[in-house]
Amino acid sequence: MTIAEKQEEIIEEFEFLEDWLDKYEQIIDKGLANPGVDEAYKIDKYLIEGCQSKVWVHAEYKDGLVYYQGESNTDITGGIVAMLVYILSGHTPQEILDTELYFIDKIGLKEHLSPTRSNGMLAMVNQMKMYALAFKSQEQA
Repeated sequence: MTIAEKQEEIIEEFEFLEDWLDKYEQIIDKGLANPGVDEAYKIDKYLIEGCQSKVWVHAEYKDGLVYYQGESNTDITGGIVAMLVYILSGHTPQEILDTELYFIDKIGLKEHLSPTRSNGMLAMVNQMKMYALAFKSQEQA
């Protein structure tokens, strides 16, 4: 499944939810269903700076594809990182770098997050793209 198809799948899941409490519940459920991060990566090295909550993101590069793990110590942030992990995992570094994460706007998430959560989400996306950039430069070395 492409990154765009994964984003469309998430948009479809949210389009029938009109109440923001239901949408928050859906986000929280995504986080609860997420396998999270291996305990070995729950260390400061993998913490995302700029997040009010604790968020750990780890990436592995296997057979030309990037695979992420992510987890947070708070429910809504955990759901956000779970969606990002789902959408970006299993793709090439270049696909990840070229991706515009439009699902954030389409499900109304951007306008319903506090400024600190919004900054945290941006920090997660930036870190995930930095991993992809690092793996891409390894390819070219």
